[in-house]
Amino acid sequence: MADSSSGTLYLVATPIGNLSDISLRAIQILQDVDFIAAEDTRVTRKLLEHLKIKKALISYHKHNSRTGGEKVVARILAGENCALVTDAGVPAISDPGEDLVCLCINESIPMVIVPGPCAAVSALALSGLPSGRFVFEGFLPADKKSRSMSLDKLITEERTMIFYEAPHKLIRTLTDMLDKFGDRHASISREMTKIFEETLRLPLSEAITRFKHTPPRGEFVIVVEGISPAAPDNDGKLNEAVDIAVNLIKTGTSASDAVKKAAVETGCSKNALYKSITNYLN
Repeated sequence: MADSSSGTLYLVATPIGNLSDISLRAIQILQDVDFIAAEDTRVTRKLLEHLKIKKALISYHKHNSRTGGEKVVARILAGENCALVTDAGVPAISDPGEDLVCLCINESIPMVIVPGPCAAVSALALSGLPSGRFVFEGFLPADKKSRSMSLDKLITEERTMIFYEAPHKLIRTLTDMLDKFGDRHASISREMTKIFEETLRLPLSEAITRFKHTPPRGEFVIVVEGISPAAPDNDGKLNEAVDIAVNLIKTGTSASDAVKKAAVETGCSKNALYKSITNYLN
């Protein structure tokens, strides 16, 4: 357990592109701590050189989070102060830093957040989609089955959804979303705060077409509208439509295709159908 002589872990947010976005407080902390735990020491060294700061760096990333975390904790317990940084944005968010935070909690080590840029929140602000309630999903699983299951759970999500994606996986991800969610409105941001920053606001189908013609470059944040609240079924055909959709799903039809077919056959709202089959999907 930590005692009064232990140090502190500072979670320091760093720029997501433009180095001028570093805060004055972040600069001060980086100057004052005894050492910095960095996801990629090469990336962090460039930032420190820009800020004219010389500081000891140690590597802390997903491949050494256990052994690296134990070393960081040991030094803090010995009285040193540490700044945890990721390559860009807030450490411990979609980042192995969350494991270090848990280690420090278990040792009762004091922690202080130094907030700053966040790609997910920045993209949401630019999207024009409802921002009062949202859900952050980070990177979807790479495995096809796991990705499908993750998206299935979000089919009836009413909140705006935020995802991260790499350029070489973007078209596949957008195609999977179109299949699961239907042609929803989306906002796709890339290279935020950098020279080639761009945000596209368009339906998923149009986004797929665009990126097939213009290969995606840079890191992406995808913001997708949630499903609209189900409207009352005035025609009294909802139960019939649910039976059709569920039977199709049992035969191996994807949930999105089953709902589309049932909606066409009965004239029911797809939103109402998605809402009604949520329990079956989960």
